[in-house]
Amino acid sequence: MASNQGNQGGNKGHQGNPGGQGKEGTSNRGFASMDPARQREIASQGGKAAHESGNAHEFSSQEAREAGSKGGKAAHEKGTAHEFTPEEAREAGRKGGEASHGGGRSGGTQGGHQGGNQGGNQGGNR
Repeated sequence: MASNQGNQGGNKGHQGNPGGQGKEGTSNRGFASMDPARQREIASQGGKAAHESGNAHEFSSQEAREAGSKGGKAAHEKGTAHEFTPEEAREAGRKGGEASHGGGRSGGTQGGHQGGNQGGNQGGNR
């Protein structure tokens, strides 16, 4: 009988939620129970450490394109994707054109402006 008494004391720490905080029967310990701001802080530290040690994954342009495409497809399937208005599409295309051509307003940006107009026109024809 003496061996059973040792186990009784060892299990006291796992008897639900003695503090009365949170959901009934859950623990106040662990990453998931933390404040979201604290979770971001810890995750950020992990990402920084991975980059410093050389263990972080660096996406190639192709990998990033594929990941973005998958995310966009999933969002459209779920119905949570943002649908651009023709004006939003024109604005996004204009900004992209300016960025790809140095942001200037010289004659060299004409292609970028045409791309923005084409994007806006396509957005309106859905």
